[in-house]
Amino acid sequence: MFIVILLSAVALWGLISTVVELRRDGYRAAPTDWSRVPSSGR
Repeated sequence: MFIVILLSAVALWGLISTVVELRRDGYRAAPTDWSRVPSSGR
Protein backbone atom coordinates (compact mmCIF):
# COMPACT_ATOMS: atom_id res chain seq x y z
CA MET A 1 0.00 0.00 0.00
CA PHE A 2 2.89 2.34 0.78
CA ILE A 3 4.30 1.83 -2.73
CA VAL A 4 0.93 2.71 -4.31
CA ILE A 5 0.69 5.94 -2.31
CA LEU A 6 4.29 6.83 -3.10
CA LEU A 7 3.83 6.15 -6.82
CA SER A 8 0.62 8.21 -6.88
CA ALA A 9 2.36 11.12 -5.16
CA VAL A 10 5.26 11.04 -7.64
CA ALA A 11 2.84 10.88 -10.60
CA LEU A 12 0.84 13.82 -9.25
CA TRP A 13 4.03 15.80 -8.61
CA GLY A 14 5.14 15.16 -12.21
CA LEU A 15 1.79 16.19 -13.64
CA ILE A 16 1.64 19.41 -11.64
CA SER A 17 5.26 20.36 -12.36
CA THR A 18 4.72 19.72 -16.09
CA VAL A 19 1.74 22.08 -16.16
CA VAL A 20 3.67 24.72 -14.19
CA GLU A 21 6.69 24.51 -16.52
CA LEU A 22 4.54 24.68 -19.66
CA ARG A 23 2.79 27.79 -18.32
CA ARG A 24 6.11 29.38 -17.32
CA ASP A 25 7.66 28.56 -20.71
CA GLY A 26 4.86 30.33 -22.59
CA TYR A 27 4.01 27.23 -24.62
CA ARG A 28 1.43 27.92 -27.30
CA ALA A 29 0.58 26.58 -30.70
CA ALA A 30 2.43 28.68 -33.29
CA PRO A 31 2.21 28.45 -37.06
CA THR A 32 5.23 27.00 -38.85
CA ASP A 33 7.56 29.52 -40.47
CA TRP A 34 8.21 27.62 -43.68
CA SER A 35 11.06 29.98 -44.65
CA ARG A 36 13.11 28.46 -41.81
CA VAL A 37 12.46 24.82 -42.77
CA PRO A 38 15.20 23.30 -44.95
CA SER A 39 14.03 21.96 -48.30
CA SER A 40 13.88 18.18 -48.61
CA GLY A 41 15.61 18.17 -52.02
CA ARG A 42 12.51 17.35 -54.03
